[in-house]
Amino acid sequence: MKRQFHMVTRSDSIYFIYPESVGQYISEPDHHMHRKPNQMISYNIHFVESGYGFVKLNGVEHILGPGDAVIYYPQQEQIYYSSKDEPWNIRWIHFYGDKLKDYLLGNNIKPGQLWTLKQTELWIKLHDELMQEAETNSMLNPTQLSASTYALVVNFIEQAIPITERKQGETNKKILDLLPEMQSSATEPFELDYWSTKADVSPHYFCKLFKQTMSITPMEFITRCRLQIAKQWLQERLDCSIGQIANEAGYPSVSYFNKRFMEYEKITPTTYRELYAMTIES
Repeated sequence: MKRQFHMVTRSDSIYFIYPESVGQYISEPDHHMHRKPNQMISYNIHFVESGYGFVKLNGVEHILGPGDAVIYYPQQEQIYYSSKDEPWNIRWIHFYGDKLKDYLLGNNIKPGQLWTLKQTELWIKLHDELMQEAETNSMLNPTQLSASTYALVVNFIEQAIPITERKQGETNKKILDLLPEMQSSATEPFELDYWSTKADVSPHYFCKLFKQTMSITPMEFITRCRLQIAKQWLQERLDCSIGQIANEAGYPSVSYFNKRFMEYEKITPTTYRELYAMTIES
C-alpha cells in the first residue's frame, strides 16, 4: 500500500523549511530506488517502522530494521530497496530550505550516515500529522506544513543515534554471544529457526546479521566447526572409521563429508589421518 502527497516547490525563502513530499509505503516488496548523484535537490529522511530493507552507501550494503533511518542530502546518490521476504513499512519525507545544510551539520547530522531512533512514537505521530495536513488541506495552509516539517526534523535530530555507535554493536553482540553455543553443538542438526529465536530476530534477518558480523553464513560457520572437530577426532580416535567420525561430526553421508573435507583441507580424511600417523611415528 502506498500513501504519498506532493507539494508544489516554493521559490520564496519565507520558510526556514518546507516539505516537497511526504508518504508511507506498507508491505511493498518491490519498493526500490536508485537516484544518481546530482539528481535530487531536496533532503530526504527514510525511516523504517517495521520489516527490513537495504541501503547502499559508497558501494557497501547495510541492513535497516525497525527504528532505523537514513538521511540524504541534496545531490547525494540514493540506493535503497525493501527486503523481499520481510518487506519494510517505510515512512519518508523530502524537504528543503536554504539554511538547512548548516543547521543539520551543526547538529551532527551528516550525509552518508545511518541512524536509529531512541524513541519512535512521537516521530511517527508527527509524520502522521504532516501526512494528514497534506491530505486534508494540500498547500492551503503552508505555515502549518512548514511547522509540521520542522517539528518532524527537530524530533529526528533529538532522537537519532548513529547506528555505528549503538545498534550495530548491539546486533553484532547478539551473534557473538551465540558463537560458543553454536560451536559446541555444531555436530547436531543445524536448525535456523532455533538460532534466530535465540537471537530474537527472524530467520532471514539472522542470516543477514550473521554474515554482516562474521563475513560468512551461519552454515559456513557450522561447517568449519564440524570439520575442526572431525580433524581432531581423526587424530585422536584412530580406532574409529572415517564413516563413524563423519556421522558423529554431523555428516550422515560419508561422500559428502569427504567432499567438504577435501574442499577445505585439499586432501581426503583418509590421507589426513595417514599424514598425522606418519608425524606421530617420526
